[in-house]
Amino acid sequence: MGFSYVGFIFLIILTVPNLIWTKHQPKKYNYQNENKVLLVFERVGQVCVTCTALVFSDFNIHGWSAWSFWLIVAVVLMILYECWWIRYFKSKKTLKDFYSTFYGIPVAGTTLPVVAFFFLGVYGKVIWLMISVIILRIGHIGIHLQHLKEIQS
Repeated sequence: MGFSYVGFIFLIILTVPNLIWTKHQPKKYNYQNENKVLLVFERVGQVCVTCTALVFSDFNIHGWSAWSFWLIVAVVLMILYECWWIRYFKSKKTLKDFYSTFYGIPVAGTTLPVVAFFFLGVYGKVIWLMISVIILRIGHIGIHLQHLKEIQS
């Protein structure tokens, strides 16, 4: 237990573009019809991921080992997440842009950070983060897939 500066950095990388997004939402974006069960999973997952990422110092760098591979993968995924946001902010900001695939990764704006945080949990060997991410994944990716299905029909 302790403060994780790596978890804090990951959360900043996650939060900043989302704050910018609040002023650049897609045209016709509507969150009113989101599945309430998925919304509960998403909110609980967000709180658990945030708290867990911050309070386990296991995520901090303690030298390099074979486990460092998981941290590198998580960092690369977060870099791809930032690249996805850059592409979105340069786009026409449509729903199609927001729920887009990026390098073959479906609904990349939601998939990339969720997988990155899961791998951060693997790196730190913190099962609580992995469980929190699974809860978040059910809600967050589920909601985004619901929206994607709506715009495709």
